[in-house]
Amino acid sequence: MLSQDDIFGISGHKEFVKTTLKVFRYQYESNLVYRQFCDNLNVDVQSVKKLEDIPFLPIQFFKSHEVITGNGNPEETFTSSGTTGQQTSRHMVTDVSWYEQSFRKAFSQFYGNIEDYAVLALLPSYLERDGSSLIYMVDDLIQSSNNPDSGFYLNNYSDLIQKLIGLDASGQNVLLIGVTYALLDLMEIQKFQLTNTVIMETGGMKGRRKEMIREELHELLSKGFGVKSIHSEYGMTELLSQAYSLGDGIFECPSWMKILTRDPEDALTYVENGKTGGINVIDLANINSCSFIATQDLGRLYQNGSFEVLGRFDNSDIRGCNLMVL
Repeated sequence: MLSQDDIFGISGHKEFVKTTLKVFRYQYESNLVYRQFCDNLNVDVQSVKKLEDIPFLPIQFFKSHEVITGNGNPEETFTSSGTTGQQTSRHMVTDVSWYEQSFRKAFSQFYGNIEDYAVLALLPSYLERDGSSLIYMVDDLIQSSNNPDSGFYLNNYSDLIQKLIGLDASGQNVLLIGVTYALLDLMEIQKFQLTNTVIMETGGMKGRRKEMIREELHELLSKGFGVKSIHSEYGMTELLSQAYSLGDGIFECPSWMKILTRDPEDALTYVENGKTGGINVIDLANINSCSFIATQDLGRLYQNGSFEVLGRFDNSDIRGCNLMVL
């Protein structure tokens, strides 16, 4: 069994590949759902020698199966949001310290010391339900900032506007993390000219507004908040790691996470860098669940490992994944 030091201390591609292959073999042996999935594809475990040989579990399995590696009992169960009557994903986390280490180290890698920030969170649709992994992470960042001005905001926009303007004007570094539709609501109430604030959108209109292409959305947000660039976080219920974009919609992963892009027509093959494909995520922090997830997102991967998220498959498009569902 690999330790947190083994995973979060990874440096360089060779070490990543070597560690990933160890995680694959461990999860094949110790995760019944993943093992059955691999066996269903007639995978010869001994012949898996590189990242592209590893089978990626379709993300839909988290709606229908308990995806757990080992014999631990869940300390936390994170759930996805869903409209009424829609089946939601359940991510059973048997050791939540892996999640805490993952998001703390990733934040530090991209943004430095959390104590340098006041963290303001505008996440109404997440706060209004139980089981959000995003709320768990942001709550920890708020606590870790040790700043009395850090906190969550629901519908009290006037308080948030006053706080944001005051903190930014005082020279305090601010991180405003918000669900997309709520950030748009906020800037329509008040136009800002911020100089010490990072605006980070977590995606999602949640049915409150029409979806927009990223360029249009970020241009609107940049003008509304008076900032040069809009930052983004790419994470999901089924993962324990996040990628971050510091602008222009280009995401980078921490050293224990990697993106591959599969052929939209054939889930077992990959497209060249720069071409559009389905996003497969290797998340080694997910060692007690499944580290190899085929998402329903479309993206474009670049030579240096950075990537863009271009949208989602609709149900009719997930041909390759559907073929692999047990």
